[in-house]
Amino acid sequence: MEAKMQQLANVIDHLVRHEAFRIGPVVITTTVVNTWIIMAVLFAAVYLLTRRLDEKPKGAQALLEVIIEFYYSLIDTGMGKAGRKYLPIVGSLFTFIAVLNLSWFIPNMVPPTTDLMTTAALGITTLAVVHVMGIRERGLGGYLRHYAEPTPILLPMNLLEEVVRPFSLAVRLFGNMFGEKMVVTILFILAPLFAPTPVMALGILMGFIQAFIFTLLSVTYLASATQGH
Repeated sequence: MEAKMQQLANVIDHLVRHEAFRIGPVVITTTVVNTWIIMAVLFAAVYLLTRRLDEKPKGAQALLEVIIEFYYSLIDTGMGKAGRKYLPIVGSLFTFIAVLNLSWFIPNMVPPTTDLMTTAALGITTLAVVHVMGIRERGLGGYLRHYAEPTPILLPMNLLEEVVRPFSLAVRLFGNMFGEKMVVTILFILAPLFAPTPVMALGILMGFIQAFIFTLLSVTYLASATQGH
């Protein structure tokens, strides 16, 4: 019992980032290291899955095409088929976040999305890409004018919405993933014989749901920036 109480007391300490090493004055945290590991795994997986593509899909290629069709359906929901040209953005975003969320299945790995710094970076980067695509699609003047649509009276509200969006994306993803990881860790400590299977199933489901929500909102923002309100 005392051992479990000690483990419970250390749950938060396990979930927060720590200094891993330094490169000169730059502190590299455990979150950054974990993210690098996941990126390396993703690069290797993409290389292995795409090195032998064929006109007649089979095996891994067939699975990839199913995943691509899912991404297309996600884009079509918010932007129509005209938005399919943004597949690299949408697909990369969903895949990266989903793998980050599911990385807790790697022994001793704390998902980077339980760190607010990671989700903040994702939110800011996503909105930066949205603005760049909006300017590219509509021109700088046309893009700036859309903030005064449908009426100039809404200009302050539309600008405030743009400021809030990255915070909304970041806090939503962080809160859900941090809370989920905390609950999972506590359940594993209290009921190690009975909790693992249902908790792991729930963790997989929640990981994909949070990636889906983040990506769907991003598609909505992209549609607004490139196609207007």
